[in-house]
Amino acid sequence: MLTGLRGVGKTVLLREFGRTAEAHGWTHVPTEAAESQRFVESMATLVRKALLRLSAARRAAERARRALGILRSFLVRWNLPDGGELALGFDPIPGFADSGALDDDLAGLFAALGEFAQAHDTGVLFTVDEIQYLSQDELTALIMGLHRVSQDQLPFMIAGAGLPSLPSLAGEARSYAERLFSFPVIDSLPAGEAREALLSPAADEGVHWRPDALERIIDLTHGYPYFLQEFGKQAWDVAAGPDHITVADVEAAVPVAIHELDTGFFRVRIGRTTDAERAYLAAMGSLGPGPYGSGKVAAAMGKATTQVGPHRDALIKRGLCYSPRHGIIDFTVPMFDQFIRRWTA
Repeated sequence: MLTGLRGVGKTVLLREFGRTAEAHGWTHVPTEAAESQRFVESMATLVRKALLRLSAARRAAERARRALGILRSFLVRWNLPDGGELALGFDPIPGFADSGALDDDLAGLFAALGEFAQAHDTGVLFTVDEIQYLSQDELTALIMGLHRVSQDQLPFMIAGAGLPSLPSLAGEARSYAERLFSFPVIDSLPAGEAREALLSPAADEGVHWRPDALERIIDLTHGYPYFLQEFGKQAWDVAAGPDHITVADVEAAVPVAIHELDTGFFRVRIGRTTDAERAYLAAMGSLGPGPYGSGKVAAAMGKATTQVGPHRDALIKRGLCYSPRHGIIDFTVPMFDQFIRRWTA
């Protein structure tokens, strides 16, 4: 379960996990959790895609009928669409994924998929991005389902990615989550790796960065991968060249890069916020770099903590903020406080 702020490369790493799995002959099916998405339908769709790919590849008719029949039971029990794309043409197999308890039913569904893959000497990987959007009940069911296949040593895995709150959310859902998952933190690049991220692709094109130009970009971006990308792109575009990028090129690129971030990466994340939520964000930004005490944010708004608590909770649910620990809040986007101050100036 990869954790980290937005723009640090978690989604890219999930795709790389998928490519690695496929290189080893496994089936990879990706998805992204969302506030508006029904979890059980998403899981059923993933299982169906995996089963149909495995069935086509392995021609395992009897095993496929059983696994798809269990999936059909799951669909019927959870009132999921059984027409159109999910029309399976298989009779339900009762007693495996139709109890009405999501954790038991998901475990049965995962086990059927894992057994099918195991019988044919292969495996299945699901990658789930934005996993923090799952409710506690959904996350609990996911963890318990994985625990079942882990105990049975079935070749089925899930790799996920989410905001820094993910480890605590998983721990609250099930205490044994820390034994079932690892939670590597994906963060800004160390200075040496940040330099390499800029130097290597430029060198492939016969272009070199002047040392002071390189240091200026690292100082501006703090090594965050998405920002390295954006500032590096703009410096490349404005540089006269022909075979080097100077600190003057970087300085000329700064306002362009900031404008691109403000109108794209940053602004898109506040598009669906209410006026009250934006006022809360503005109060956070006015306090400088985070993290922030919830009481201090409320005080900056001239209100009591209880008055602004619903706005705080809404921003956490939207994925704009997270709580590193009790009574503390911070932005999920690097340097978002700087954007907020520019936006409210």
